Amino acid sequence: MILVTGGAGYIGSHCAMALIEKGYDVIVFDNLSTGHLKTLETLKNIARSNNFNFLKGDLLNTENLNKAFSSGNIEAVIHFAAFSQVGESVKDPAKYYRNNICGTLNLLDAMRKYNVDKIVFSSTAATYGEPVRIPIDETHPQNPINPYGFSKLAIEKIMDDFDRAYNIKSVRLRYFNVAGADSKSRLGEWHEPETHLIPNILKSTFANSKTFQMFGTDYDTKDGTCVRDYINIEDLVQAHLLSLEYLKKGGKTDFFNLGTKTGNTVKEVFTLCEKVTAKDISVETKPRREGDPAQLVADNTKAKQILGWRPEKTLEDSIKSAFQWEKKLQAQINS
Repeated sequence: MILVTGGAGYIGSHCAMALIEKGYDVIVFDNLSTGHLKTLETLKNIARSNNFNFLKGDLLNTENLNKAFSSGNIEAVIHFAAFSQVGESVKDPAKYYRNNICGTLNLLDAMRKYNVDKIVFSSTAATYGEPVRIPIDETHPQNPINPYGFSKLAIEKIMDDFDRAYNIKSVRLRYFNVAGADSKSRLGEWHEPETHLIPNILKSTFANSKTFQMFGTDYDTKDGTCVRDYINIEDLVQAHLLSLEYLKKGGKTDFFNLGTKTGNTVKEVFTLCEKVTAKDISVETKPRREGDPAQLVADNTKAKQILGWRPEKTLEDSIKSAFQWEKKLQAQINS
């Protein structure tokens, strides 16, 4: 059985779905602070058996964790539960350090108590901070520039210590920009409020929506807008399944970038969104936001070599699936 923390959220739910479809028994552990009950209903319908359970709980509550670990024979954990808004982390760092770091420490203590020795962790490219070279490989210095990135880096360091002291093996997956939805539109990106580029562009194509705001058009890039590496959600999830299999086969603690090694500018993303939606999207250019690097692109060679992972979907694939999901979500909201 696999325990998926944060399994009612965007990435966690897609991973839980892939595990279910692969035949794993899954327990989703989520406090529903940002996840959705409807997402859990979807997972339950996909499972159509007894191999899926949901436990509402918080990582800061050790009784909740004891209940989760004693409810089944858990062999590994895939850990997504965290606050993840960069701007909010700057305004309220205590919230991020307490939830992300203390919550993970409680989780690792529970793993020790119940003799669970494998964990796949949802880390982030934000642990690198301002890039000193592009593309960014795993040897790049880790100098985060916000509390969110610091919280994830601290967890990575804690996991190193837990490996040395308690033999708990971990794989840390450093995501770049995740995009898209389930190709069958069963699940997708559903944040309130939404802060990510692609869903916000797509949302601006629906009735009563706001003009899309493009921040910064004077960067040292080919068209003046920021360059980011967009990784499809289904490709990303496959990396988690491969990481789990890697640990089950005795793999050592390690860390991997998840990206495509290809960057796209904001204007390129915007143009693709107009192509996919077949709509002219109203846009307003704004000054740069503080702390936005000009380029963030992953070197994914290590994940390919060690995990055997290959990103297969294009940015256009991600936008198409995201648009299908957004249409479904808007219909649901307006019904």
